[in-house]
Amino acid sequence: MTVTKPYVAAVGTSAFGRTDLTGRDLFSAAVAEAFEDGPDPADVVDALYVGNQSESYEHQIMHGTLLAEWCGLRHVSAERVEGCAAAGALALRHAVEDVRSGRRDAVLACGVEKMTAGGTAGATNALSAAFDRALEQRSGVTAPSQYALLAQRYLHDTDATERDLARIAVKNHANGAANPRAQFQRETDVETVLDSDYVAPPLKLFDCAPVTDGAAVVLVASEAVARRFGTGDPTVRVGGVGAGANNIGVADRDLTFVEGAHEAATDAYDEAGVVPADIDVAEVHDAFTSCEAMLAEAAGFAPRGRGYESALPPAERSDGWTDTHLSTSGGLKARGHPIGATGIAQAVEVYEQLTGTATPDRQVDGATTGLLINEGGVADAVTVAHVLTT
Repeated sequence: MTVTKPYVAAVGTSAFGRTDLTGRDLFSAAVAEAFEDGPDPADVVDALYVGNQSESYEHQIMHGTLLAEWCGLRHVSAERVEGCAAAGALALRHAVEDVRSGRRDAVLACGVEKMTAGGTAGATNALSAAFDRALEQRSGVTAPSQYALLAQRYLHDTDATERDLARIAVKNHANGAANPRAQFQRETDVETVLDSDYVAPPLKLFDCAPVTDGAAVVLVASEAVARRFGTGDPTVRVGGVGAGANNIGVADRDLTFVEGAHEAATDAYDEAGVVPADIDVAEVHDAFTSCEAMLAEAAGFAPRGRGYESALPPAERSDGWTDTHLSTSGGLKARGHPIGATGIAQAVEVYEQLTGTATPDRQVDGATTGLLINEGGVADAVTVAHVLTT
């Protein structure tokens, strides 16, 4: 079977944050940005996948049909993809596979979430649906409390401290300050992070990603379609994809090594023909600062037990670290975390880094290869990794 190389033809996002706009409005802004310098969506898009975590925020299902209609697509395949916070990357994976197989020439991978419609309580309740109903939900656990269990064990088993986690928040806020679409466009310092209240020890308020509204889209296309966008010379392609599921319950897996992310990243590397040291930029699922530390290890960027050094200058890190730049967008921590849109937003950031179109203060010079890791459930229930390369 002939394999079609899947290119990233166009990308777009809304601004991330708290807004009065609806999910459809946010999606419309992302589509308008993606197709600003290209043909109309109806002229090229064969199918549409929408990553969306929960219908409870806006009391809305049928996101595939709804958003296809909103951008002028009729009679195309359109469906919602669910995987909690991995929904966006799952939508992207479906788009890549459609194009790679030759079944479609251009597929729009989307993500959208209007989290503030339900308030903090609504978001907390919706996110708890990702836990095992019989064994976890009924005990009253929340996403922060589940991740705090992992963070507690990580601090116990390594030399990491709360101050080390705070440095990760500071780094990502600095990156967010250079991202005009980030929810938090301001820097912070270690003492401010450490002085913030505990949400679930050892995680403090500034260790946690915020409740966010936002949308993002990526058009995955064959080379012929991709040439109709931008300069007409597509440069970024999806070189590898990996995905897998682990046990949904936190008690049934390793608490400090994200096995599913390691397997997904390794599969993506193998498919792309790269190794961790080849990755110039990586967007990892830092829903909490401890996540960035553990994912740096799972992706092979840091030695086991040393991922917490991600915010240190390279010269101060332990031997065995790669030169990979992590969370240049500000990550989930500062860019924001509109659940279903996060995986797509990660791809947008990597695309901008590889095309040299990120804002100057966050642009990584000479970046040619990037990784995105998007997780659903608590840490490792579903993990999807993509390698983008030029």
